[in-house]
Amino acid sequence: MRRLLQALALLILLAGCTAPPPPAPDTPKPPPSPPSTRWHPPPGTPWQWQLSGPLDKSVDAQVYDIDGFDHPAATVADLHRRGRKVICYLSTGAWEDFRPDAAKFPRSVLGKGNGWKGERWLDIRRTDVLAPLMATRLDMCRAKGFDAVEPDNMDAYKNETGFPLTPADQLAYNRLIARMAHDRGLAVGLKNDLDQIPQLLPDFDFAVNEQCAQYDECDLLTPFVKAGKAVFHAEYEQQTSEFCPKTSRLGLSSLLKKYELGAWRQTC
Repeated sequence: MRRLLQALALLILLAGCTAPPPPAPDTPKPPPSPPSTRWHPPPGTPWQWQLSGPLDKSVDAQVYDIDGFDHPAATVADLHRRGRKVICYLSTGAWEDFRPDAAKFPRSVLGKGNGWKGERWLDIRRTDVLAPLMATRLDMCRAKGFDAVEPDNMDAYKNETGFPLTPADQLAYNRLIARMAHDRGLAVGLKNDLDQIPQLLPDFDFAVNEQCAQYDECDLLTPFVKAGKAVFHAEYEQQTSEFCPKTSRLGLSSLLKKYELGAWRQTC
């Protein structure tokens, strides 16, 4: 009996030292992480920018950048049926007296005029006030079906706003807007603010720029192109023959527009 017990103990010990068998070849692997559904426009994507006048939906461009307040969900849906992606233009750095939510901005956050009639710079340090207001605007863009947002006036710290804004204030505010857009599934573009591109490149999905050719600044936008992100660029005071050779070489999606940003455009 003792020998039998010893033999059983030896078998149990050997079984405990044996490595577990490998998984069967057909063991299912865990599903991969779902890809981001956010839109990522690549460099060179053709675009149309129209913020005034009756919207011309016949323009041969993959992307339309239109005013978020002025156009209903039906317009966005119509452009989608035509195979277009649609960007929601919003002013996130300046107050506009003609917007339906203008009265919700307290006077304490309104600064000097920004050069456009009825517009004043915002105190972007006051995120306690501005974040809920901008969240409501971004909710509007999402509810209307937009694919992305173009937040304008995002370089207040470089202007005479009436507030002692710093580069750090601007970085914090721009990242806040980008994060809120992403939280709603919207792509977001960095509008101008060229000096902060190195810091903000990871936070934004594309760039929107005005007059980089006129001011010899287009090279500053190349980090977006190198990162595989579109740069939607517009000029007003140069002819296409003056800026297209360089901006095309850099990979920018360039337009010649008039200041009122109606339907008229010339492309490279």
